[in-house]
Amino acid sequence: MKPIYLDHASTTKLNEEVLKEMMPYLRDQFENPSSLYEAAINNKKAINQSRKKVSEIINAKPSEVYFTSGGSEANNWALKGVAFSYTEKKEIITTPIEHHSISHTVTFLESIGYTIHYLNVDEEGFIDLNHLEQLINKDTLLVSVIMANNEIGTIQDIKSVHSICKIHDVLLHVDAVQAICHIPVDVQGLGVDLLSFSAHKFYGPKGIGCLYVKDGIEIENLIHGGKQEQGIRSGTENVAGIVGMAKAMEIKIHNMTEESERQIKMASYLYNRLRNSIEQVKLNGPKIGSKRRLPGNINLSFKDVDASIMCFILNKKGIYISTGSACNSGAIEPSHVLKAINVPDDFIEGSIRISLGEATTKREIDVFCDEVIELIENDLV
Repeated sequence: MKPIYLDHASTTKLNEEVLKEMMPYLRDQFENPSSLYEAAINNKKAINQSRKKVSEIINAKPSEVYFTSGGSEANNWALKGVAFSYTEKKEIITTPIEHHSISHTVTFLESIGYTIHYLNVDEEGFIDLNHLEQLINKDTLLVSVIMANNEIGTIQDIKSVHSICKIHDVLLHVDAVQAICHIPVDVQGLGVDLLSFSAHKFYGPKGIGCLYVKDGIEIENLIHGGKQEQGIRSGTENVAGIVGMAKAMEIKIHNMTEESERQIKMASYLYNRLRNSIEQVKLNGPKIGSKRRLPGNINLSFKDVDASIMCFILNKKGIYISTGSACNSGAIEPSHVLKAINVPDDFIEGSIRISLGEATTKREIDVFCDEVIELIENDLV
């Protein structure tokens, strides 16, 4: 049986049209874009054309788009680059439900003298805007908030966060890795100063991402060396990756609304099948179908179930999902996101994340549900 892949929040399959667009730059058009001969200049033009496409999709200027190796680099660069440029302010506000590329970065900054504040979140993962109003002050350098949570799908009210930051003249960074090409993202409309994203979350290649930096914002280099990316992000450009990301965005944006509606129906069907058959199941995050939840995200917790055993058995059957746990130094620990939203102790170890994609079918969902129901009804997990 063909594997059933239900882990699209982790990564997505490279689109065939994207691969076709990339192939010339992986084979014959290999020249370094920084060189001065015609073939190299043509590669530089390809980068510039891709930068223009990306900027138009997020409603930015081409000069505000910087290519990186992925979302983690973009997040690291946003926080460290701003911190090392504006050294007079030493406080950063973030949330307890960020991706590790943010949470580990602020831990590093804390170790060198910065004060980190964490916003309260409710049981659906929404940040407390009143708490933000209380924490923000004249010493606040930056607020960093994940736009759409990678585990529970919660979509934050970024416009309201921006309004508070604007009043206090504080910079706003948004991790939009899970959001771009799945929900509308308009940097001008949102009012963000910096925004990160990564191509492999929307059927583009791995190893390429982007950091939007609003014109006028100073940001120190994370990587020093050459003069690429307007002199502030060194390293020979990944031409094939850049071209691939632009093409993937172009394709995904075109069918985003239709695909989102389809995934919401599929997610609702999956959840209803499980909750109608399993008594003790809890949905983590906002209601499925809500405009404040990612369309294809379903995070569930089962009472007195070991999700790691469930995933192991499903894996043997060719069904791929994620647990709500992260492997850390050989020890399985409950997800920091699920702990932050207070998932009960007798549910948290039984947490799984299912994330749907363009190729997900109703038959695949039925197979998955049948297997999960059988495992739980027969006390196999």
